[in-house]
Amino acid sequence: MRDVVRTRSVPQIIVSNADYERLTDLATASLERLPEVANELLSEMDRAKVVQDGSVPNDVVRMGSTVTFKSDDGNTRTFKLVYPAEESLDEHRISVMTPVGAALIGLAEGQSISWTARDGRRHELTVEKVKN
Repeated sequence: MRDVVRTRSVPQIIVSNADYERLTDLATASLERLPEVANELLSEMDRAKVVQDGSVPNDVVRMGSTVTFKSDDGNTRTFKLVYPAEESLDEHRISVMTPVGAALIGLAEGQSISWTARDGRRHELTVEKVKN
């Protein structure tokens, strides 16, 4: 008997031109130090719909957004998506250069995505609310 593997399609993401440029540069500069996350972020930027600055819909996660999402473990979390130097888990600020941060960028409210944690486990999250 064959095992059936179900894969969920990857949702379309939207990023501003400014976020695209800065995140692509950040990921490229991080390839040697953080290869897995850097490659994941570059993959996200490759598939993103890039729009003019100021044209990203209000319900889409961008840099500086406060996002509430539900994890596959049933927990709901709220974080602000920030650049690495601003990260502070105590203050609920998560870096885009983490696996979950790279997964969140460009998602809209209601969208879900699978992502791989640093320990190799697969997870899924669903964006519930975005505040910009």
